[in-house]
Amino acid sequence: MPVTDSLANADLSELLSLHDVEEQARQRMSHASYEYVASGAGDEITLRWNSERYRELRLRPNVLRDVSQLDASLDLFGQKHAMPVLLAPTANQKLAHPEGELATARGASLAGVAMVLSNGANTDIHDVARVTGQPLWFQLYVQRDRELTRDIVQHAESAGSRALCITVDSPIEAARNREKKAAVVLPPGTTHPNYLGRPREPRFVAGLDEMRPQPLDWDLMAWLCSISRTPVLLKGILTPEDAEQAIKIGAAGVIVSNHGGRSLDTLPATIDALPPVVDQVAGRVPVLVDGGIRRGTDVLKALAHGATATLIGRPYVYGLGIGGAEGVAHVAKILRMEFLAAMAISGRRTLSEIDRTVLW
Repeated sequence: MPVTDSLANADLSELLSLHDVEEQARQRMSHASYEYVASGAGDEITLRWNSERYRELRLRPNVLRDVSQLDASLDLFGQKHAMPVLLAPTANQKLAHPEGELATARGASLAGVAMVLSNGANTDIHDVARVTGQPLWFQLYVQRDRELTRDIVQHAESAGSRALCITVDSPIEAARNREKKAAVVLPPGTTHPNYLGRPREPRFVAGLDEMRPQPLDWDLMAWLCSISRTPVLLKGILTPEDAEQAIKIGAAGVIVSNHGGRSLDTLPATIDALPPVVDQVAGRVPVLVDGGIRRGTDVLKALAHGATATLIGRPYVYGLGIGGAEGVAHVAKILRMEFLAAMAISGRRTLSEIDRTVLW
């Protein structure tokens, strides 16, 4: 199955927004590949809410402030980031481009942004690490075999991963009807090497009769925090009480996420879940957020609600699908320029000046 209808890269200069990039991807990627990236769970209500709620928030600018010098850089776990946007973990990137995660890593380097590699990547993290000059993080799906889980963590650390993001909101695969209807098939020879030669453990047994949720609990998370040599972030936190528990068991950060609307449908938009979590955390650890970000103003709104940084997923995979590494970089650069413009027009020169007073 081809990953795109045409392997020639799109003319990126004509794509002025992330919406332009997605529309081009919809036209150029194969139907199954596009559906895999674009689809969500159930009736895709949460998927829609994620972006709609950003659009409903209004901004409150302060004018006549000297914004001739803007600084969007961020220090996070001792790592320098050019802007508060990271590339979120997305699996099976060879569905979008033959080079998959290698092209994404090159694009991340071109744009100066950090990448979080999925446990379900089609490329070994060691190979990805060799082609990116930016911080590289790793996302983990916990396995039933605890020793295999330990081996995967050590495998990522040996490649130079700078942080471990553990997905905690998907003990079982959700009802992804649209994805199933697309009959997605990986390109021939495509594997998941970061499972270290072991088959990916199914979270949903074929058929409708039986399900096997992963045995996730707080004791397991505490154990992972204890064995990791890098900061551990729990990805999939939506409530203040779960954020508090994450800190108690040793997490170095939390990611407010509803799995991009691909897990439990009718969960709230992440921008709505963010403020109570931020209030509970009270600055003790960084709070990141993903889901629905399509404009630089969305990044500004997330930071105004207290996020330390944001992550994007689908937009850069669309860029990957239409332009390889350059497409990924193009998406990140669009978002950076929009974010800097939003900072300037709202009268904020640095990230520290962005707070809830920027919201109407």
